[in-house]
Amino acid sequence: MSHSIKSLIRGFGANPTVYELDRIPNGQQIERALVQLGFRQSVPAVFIGQRLVGNERQVMSLHVQNQLVPLLIQAGAIWI
Repeated sequence: MSHSIKSLIRGFGANPTVYELDRIPNGQQIERALVQLGFRQSVPAVFIGQRLVGNERQVMSLHVQNQLVPLLIQAGAIWI
C-alpha cells in the first residue's frame, strides 16, 4: 500500500495491516486472485473490513466524499 494511503488511514487512528505481495511467498497467487475478483490494477489493493475498496485513487475519492471514515468505523478500525 502506498505511503500516502497508509498515512491517511493511520491519521484517523486506524492501524492498517499491510501485505507486501512482492515479499510474501504466496504474493503472486494473491495478485491472481485479485484479478479474478475483477480488480484490474493488482496493487495496491485496499480492503477495509474484508471489503475490496479499490486502489489509491478510489480511497482518496472516498475520503474527499467523506465516506472513508464511516467505512473505517463500520469495519471496527476506528472508534469515534
